[in-house]
Amino acid sequence: MWIFFAFCSAVFAGLTAILSKIGIRNIDSNVATALRTIVVLIFSWIMVFIKGSQKTISQISGYTLLFLVLSGLATGASWLCYFRALQIGDVNKVTPIDKSSTILSMILAFILLGEEITLIKAAAIVLIGAGTYLMIQKSRPADAKPAAASDPGPDTGSAADAGMKTTGTGAAANLNSNGNNSDTDAGAVTTSTANTIAEAITAASAVTAANANTGGSLWLIYAAGSAVFASLTSILGKIGIEGVESNLGTAIRTIIVLIMAWLVVFVTKKQHTIRGIDKKSIIFLVLSGFATGGSWLCYYKALQDGPASIVVPIDKMSIVVTVAFSSLFLKEKLTFKSLAGLALITAGTLSLLI
Repeated sequence: MWIFFAFCSAVFAGLTAILSKIGIRNIDSNVATALRTIVVLIFSWIMVFIKGSQKTISQISGYTLLFLVLSGLATGASWLCYFRALQIGDVNKVTPIDKSSTILSMILAFILLGEEITLIKAAAIVLIGAGTYLMIQKSRPADAKPAAASDPGPDTGSAADAGMKTTGTGAAANLNSNGNNSDTDAGAVTTSTANTIAEAITAASAVTAANANTGGSLWLIYAAGSAVFASLTSILGKIGIEGVESNLGTAIRTIIVLIMAWLVVFVTKKQHTIRGIDKKSIIFLVLSGFATGGSWLCYYKALQDGPASIVVPIDKMSIVVTVAFSSLFLKEKLTFKSLAGLALITAGTLSLLI
């Protein structure tokens, strides 16, 4: 069952990257992280009360609490690095480096947790490492011509359709709660919402192209930092989650991440920028927060029951979801080299299931 939760975590994590990329295009990355974490915190505590695990808080040992706090701090640092990298770099470049934390996690699991490194795991490390190397692309020259923001590309219709499917249920629910059953009104609301999402996706695509020319290689440093802290998160989380119900452990960790994220916002004096955030960005930040919450709950449930050296690589399969959606919605193109790297990462991950 833990394998199922690990794959669910990967799907939600893949959606998180895309939704966040769209949501942070006009927002300071630290502010975006802090706002998203509020959504994750609410979501995680709702799950705690649904499961009734809040009754076990008094039973948590100091040892478990220590590692949950350390894991939360590592998560916060990873997020701050990741979303800064995501803001100034392409999703399909940042994500592979962030996911290279898989290799570090497997090595640390061997060193610190005593998990065995078999021949298959060693081969997986090599494949994932080689694939990550192939997917790291050099930044385009400064004089490279950016994609035209006015050209939505051939897939804009598909993006609008996807937005319509995603928001259709919410629109219908809202109409029902107001007692309005008019098909004409429902269609208008759904179409309007879909157009809003399509416009946000098109704008994010344009910003992605512009950032490729101005971000230099700074995104690479932030992405590498994200990978290091993410690997520490996995190991510390594995130790801490063993002594507590997984949903409660996730909720406690999220409190630490929230505190850390808002401290960074106030230290950098970016809190005044919150008032200038547009509604489109808020919508996508909230959606990415729910996706993150779903990913975390599945991930730590899988980590509680399964070995970290296998759960972590499966979770990092989110790269497939991320790359697919970035190509479809953000118009980020993959070279043959990058596709080969993605194939190696996928092969290395799936080999761990043998």
